[in-house]
Amino acid sequence: MPESRKPLLIKRYASRRLYNTETSDYVTLDDIAAFIRQGRDVQIVDLKSGDDLTRQYLLQIIAEHESRGETMLPVDVLTDLVRSYTSQAAHLVPQFLAASFEMWREGQAKMMEQMTKASPMAKLPGFEALRAQQEAWFRAMTGGFAPKSRDDEDKK
Repeated sequence: MPESRKPLLIKRYASRRLYNTETSDYVTLDDIAAFIRQGRDVQIVDLKSGDDLTRQYLLQIIAEHESRGETMLPVDVLTDLVRSYTSQAAHLVPQFLAASFEMWREGQAKMMEQMTKASPMAKLPGFEALRAQQEAWFRAMTGGFAPKSRDDEDKK
């Protein structure tokens, strides 16, 4: 795996402190959330047992955001998730959620692709500012990942 795609390894010590193995310092959940928003994958493992704790900590980050009033998940969605753990469709929910997010990312990528300089809209005043704003919004929504536009490809 190339170094750039290798997950950032965080080790959890018995004291529950989290240690960033790349920078050799301790980190908080907020630090980990920032790494993820910057587009970095993380893997959190228990130092003693080697157990992968990534899911547990990602859920904790989400719970902390929700408890601070930064709500993104409607109550009915949370309720359906709780119900799905005991339903016949429990094995389908992860696939459905992953496919839904992938479709959303693809839709945003297509929209960005259509907002190139070759677009008829490019002749409108303020188009570049609109395109830059849309790209910034997309980067924020996808944690720093934005698809390359045709304009970027043309520069190569």
